[in-house]
Amino acid sequence: MLTLKDLRGSTADVSTVLPRAEQDISATVETVAPILEKVRHGGVEALTELSETFDGVRPPALRVPQWKLEESLAHLDARVREALETLIERAREVHSAQLPAASVVSPAPDARITNRWVPIERVGLYVPGGQAVYPSSVVMNVVPAQVAGVSSLAVASPPQKDFGGYPHPTVLAAAHLLGIEEVYAVGGAQAVAMFAYGARDAAGHLVCPPVKLITGPGNIFVATAKRAVQGVVGIDAEAGPTEIMVLADDSADPSLVAADLISQAEHDELAAAVLVTDSMTLAERVLTAVDEQAAQTPHVDRVKQSLTGSQSAVLVVDSLDVAVEVANAYGAEHLEIMTGDDVALSQRIHNAGALFLGSYTPVSLGDYCAGSNHVLPTGGASAYSSGLNVTSFLRSQQVIRYGREGLGQVARHVSALAAAEGLPAHGEAVEVRFR
Repeated sequence: MLTLKDLRGSTADVSTVLPRAEQDISATVETVAPILEKVRHGGVEALTELSETFDGVRPPALRVPQWKLEESLAHLDARVREALETLIERAREVHSAQLPAASVVSPAPDARITNRWVPIERVGLYVPGGQAVYPSSVVMNVVPAQVAGVSSLAVASPPQKDFGGYPHPTVLAAAHLLGIEEVYAVGGAQAVAMFAYGARDAAGHLVCPPVKLITGPGNIFVATAKRAVQGVVGIDAEAGPTEIMVLADDSADPSLVAADLISQAEHDELAAAVLVTDSMTLAERVLTAVDEQAAQTPHVDRVKQSLTGSQSAVLVVDSLDVAVEVANAYGAEHLEIMTGDDVALSQRIHNAGALFLGSYTPVSLGDYCAGSNHVLPTGGASAYSSGLNVTSFLRSQQVIRYGREGLGQVARHVSALAAAEGLPAHGEAVEVRFR
């Protein structure tokens, strides 16, 4: 099922042999652009029509009523509620530790610079609802925003035909559990448009005010829409198909490696599952275990398509040093390390959305109850970006206060630099204060 690539003795650049999912956002621009314009000008009615087109149902109301949120939580399975409460508690603890402190610097007497962090005022959080249900994504988006101090939070999730045109009740229950009262039955690119431009009803009433930032994962149409509205609003990232890379040596248990590769493959046919190892014996045992376990999983067709795709492979390399080089070149969304010295190897990893060390830290733990965030960079973006965190919802702001003495100490420097740049009025703005 998985392709085995024996790279031992190869002198090829590792970046040329890395498997990678194909996601060409430019190919979907022509589909998404008219949707954005339709929502921008058509508001609530356009959103309702688009829901009927893409989701097969017209939601009873764009904004989910309070009673529906309460009903969804009241009917939530007790075990699921307990699991969500555990996730929320751990996520709050982990994300609270991410809050940056303000700082005050005095470069000289009578001179003071304050570096402070200010929360974004209004944020739109998207929760997908395609091949799976994602109440955990509600938590992963809402908790860091709440910890950051965002005062206005709105959630959008696709309307479900099986649930009367409202989002999945487990998603609604998770939102209500977190105290979110503003939830919209809108999915896909149209949800991104609603958040970016706002939405008015036929009478001109603003049903959904526009937001300042949009976060949350989604399919290629959501990613395309987020790129298109960037600049009108901020976005967290253009999330692609999920990825797992396992870096392992011959001490790893092949059945565990196989289980973890399959766990991510069940997300999506385009999901990437990659093993890099210096042990051909482990590689062959993992291939056997994958075939055996995949045949038993409920989503066997989806898993097979993911694992046989060009984005998934088993890479056998000469050494763990080369394996580390491969892992850094790949920049996986999720990187598991199962070796004789996980900690030492982890310190050599520069590019990864999140690292999972040891046999008892599967990616699925991070998806749900580790306390870490599962909204992570994909497609190699971990080389220059972070996963969703508290600072995603904060802005760094500087407050400058100089007195006469403080300004006087640098007045001649300001004038000199202003003259050098051909901006004499800049220098004059300082000099006039001392005449």
